[in-house]
Amino acid sequence: MPLVRIDMLKGKTPEQRRIIADVIYDAMISTLNVPQNDRFQIISEHQSSELLIDPTYLGIQRSPDAIIIQITLNEGRSVDLKRAFYKAVADGLRDRAHMRTEDVFISLVEVKKENWSFGNGLAQYAT
Repeated sequence: MPLVRIDMLKGKTPEQRRIIADVIYDAMISTLNVPQNDRFQIISEHQSSELLIDPTYLGIQRSPDAIIIQITLNEGRSVDLKRAFYKAVADGLRDRAHMRTEDVFISLVEVKKENWSFGNGLAQYAT
């Protein structure tokens, strides 16, 4: 059900991009109760003029390597689960991708279940 968009500057290797995607997917499974094989991720690379991320908003010192992760998912998860997810992603990216936690920007977009079609022109989750 989650659709993950990962935006970053050009220059990461295919292996680095895969590690970033894997960390996010693993954190969704471990903290947000996303089922196995529910993996839909889009990785986009940009020139520096196309990815504008404020380097100091809220007193957080971001480097030019900051990334934006936007996830569209079903509504209803608690604030505690979301906090656990944010931490799992930031810590996982630090540990596995050698990124700074300050460089991890995450936005969750919650939608109702009937707003998905996974194919065949059907709303599989609609009741």
